Amino acid sequence: MKIEEYGLQKLTDPLLDWFSQHARKLPWRTDASPYRVWVSEIMLQQTRVEAVKPFFERFINELPNVGALAECKEEKLLKLWEGLGYYNRVRNMQIAAKQVMEEYHGVIPDDYEELLKLKGIGHYTAGAIVSIAYGKPHPAVDGNVLRVLSRAAGDERDIMKPSVRSNMERQLEKIMPNGRAGAYNQALMELGATVCLPNGEPKCKECPWQEVCIAGKEGKTNLLPVKTRQAKRRIQKRTVFMIRDGEKVILRRRPGTGLLAGMYEFPNVTGHLNAEEAVSYVKEMHLTPLHVERLADAKHIFSHVEWHMAGYLIRVEELEEENQKLLFAETADFKDKYPMPSAFGAYMELLNVPFGKDRFQKEKSGSGYQNE
Repeated sequence: MKIEEYGLQKLTDPLLDWFSQHARKLPWRTDASPYRVWVSEIMLQQTRVEAVKPFFERFINELPNVGALAECKEEKLLKLWEGLGYYNRVRNMQIAAKQVMEEYHGVIPDDYEELLKLKGIGHYTAGAIVSIAYGKPHPAVDGNVLRVLSRAAGDERDIMKPSVRSNMERQLEKIMPNGRAGAYNQALMELGATVCLPNGEPKCKECPWQEVCIAGKEGKTNLLPVKTRQAKRRIQKRTVFMIRDGEKVILRRRPGTGLLAGMYEFPNVTGHLNAEEAVSYVKEMHLTPLHVERLADAKHIFSHVEWHMAGYLIRVEELEEENQKLLFAETADFKDKYPMPSAFGAYMELLNVPFGKDRFQKEKSGSGYQNE
């Protein structure tokens, strides 16, 4: 059944009643300003809610408004995003912030079409901002929403097709409740995030739609939504070098474009090297290896590629830094400098440096690492 044949209106009251009782208390909901909604929605793309909470609070404390985001230095911006991944998201946010300052006098637009003109803001994020922050009746359709609507209506169309998404947006727009568009959109997202879970594991007995959900009644929750499989990720083998000189470790900065642009990283090469090849690589850097230790393998998944990493800890003879074209970073400086991608998280742990979500846990425990 296509969603227009189902009749979405019957879902509204049960959904809003459920949401009023089960809505999670989230930091971006207590003050749903356009800026805070925007930041939270970008952070929540491809990241779980619980993981986002500490990042959001820290980001807002450091960059409380559009102007602060527009003026932030790149290295600090990337450091604030460290651990969230997909760094182009925050780069695009800064470009959009500069657009807002220059073209909209520092005020985030309340018009859906104007929001779409901002870098990195697509249909879903624009719908979320205008409905949640400005109360305008416009749908915000993400993966959660596509899933719950497909199951409720028994809609067997492929949700990866733009035409299906557009069709669902149009149907939702017809039944947006006056004065409660923001709550309605958030309720749909919440239902998908907490009850109508993916991978055939929904909590149907807790669902406000259990009496009217076609997939639930017909036992098709494991079949819906229909979703075209993505192309298989390419596997890339890499060897990572943690090269130590006393308490310092060698880093290098990635190019300004491409994967992990502008981030810092441990030296690494394509392929899995054996110990002898690893030593030769370090000698080619005009360093003298003193100790070589094989580290545990690690894996990191990007959108279209997986890194399967072998690692070596190599201690080298102390050299005069001014004669080297290498960055010997003090581990104490990792707190404020050197934004590192999550791909190297397993090796960061060996430095005993707070990283990503672990950093916030150490800050709260009073370990000496405080918010800047």
